[in-house]
Amino acid sequence: MLVLGGRSEIGLAVAERLATGTVVLAARNPAALSVEPLLTAGASAVERVPFDADDLASHGPLLKDIFTRFGPISVVVTAFGILGDQKLAEQDATHAVAIVHTDYVAHVSVLTHLANLLRDQGSGQLVVFSSVAGIRVRRANYVYGSAKAGLDGFASGLADALAGSGVHLLLVRPGFVIGRMTAGMSPAPFSSTPAQVADATVKALRGKKGVVWVPGVLRPVFAVMRLLPRAIWRRLPR
Repeated sequence: MLVLGGRSEIGLAVAERLATGTVVLAARNPAALSVEPLLTAGASAVERVPFDADDLASHGPLLKDIFTRFGPISVVVTAFGILGDQKLAEQDATHAVAIVHTDYVAHVSVLTHLANLLRDQGSGQLVVFSSVAGIRVRRANYVYGSAKAGLDGFASGLADALAGSGVHLLLVRPGFVIGRMTAGMSPAPFSSTPAQVADATVKALRGKKGVVWVPGVLRPVFAVMRLLPRAIWRRLPR
């Protein structure tokens, strides 16, 4: 198993639930990652490798090396990303681009390389974390939401492209997740925890589902929210 974004609370929670064999954690500062929880959960070994999502040129060589050294890889979780500062992004184009680069552009690069490697392998499951923020982008977090909208569309298309290849892509659409990334923010309605997102993700993986909303009630909620008049929608908080 490979987790890109080895510090992610959700990514680690998924890894703990699937821990078996070798788990590879990839992050900017791999030496700081704790391996004990995964070993306790059942992993036979935990490898830590350096990974910088924003360094697009490094993705191909790094992922090829991981598949060569530790393959075959049964599950890949892409769990990296940043929330960013919406107020700053509205004034600072550099920050706005940084959010979109990490949350969308870097994922396009990584997922393209992963799709090729998994196709060559002939099997594997790929987990992509989108967000309900990208289903209908809100004024309150439109920079982050637009990146997630792009990622959601890309992953949906990639899932179709992988059909028949032996590779399965699961697209996860969580709502507000109470965790390190959202520390200090007031939870939104229908919030969940990293553990709850991980539970739903693992269940969907085992059921070979294509998309899972967390919590499930968000699916009908957003079916209605898509129909809200724009004048009302723009006033909604995040």
